Amino acid sequence: MTFIDGAGAIHRVDAPVGHSLLQIAWDNGLDVEGACEGAMACSTCHVIVDPDWFARLDPPSEDEEDMLDLAPGLKPTSRLGCQIVVTDAMDGLTVSLPTATRNLMLG
Repeated sequence: MTFIDGAGAIHRVDAPVGHSLLQIAWDNGLDVEGACEGAMACSTCHVIVDPDWFARLDPPSEDEEDMLDLAPGLKPTSRLGCQIVVTDAMDGLTVSLPTATRNLMLG
């Protein structure tokens, strides 16, 4: 899969099936905070899914949409990286990392 960081740099990484995008970002040293460690209690793992891929993913839950409302730079294809779990059908997935996040736990 491919992550595009906030500066526009492209990072092609292995995306093991069953891992969340948050875990994959962490495993590859990408700048994704994930303050709640994937408990869907923050929006610091906000990613922007490539529009060609967005409709192929399971839709976000209502709880995820509520958390996304707190993310700066929200886009129509925004998701929480902790809620996207890689499947075989996601080979080639591309997501962008926003230039900013907001950690509400820090105030």
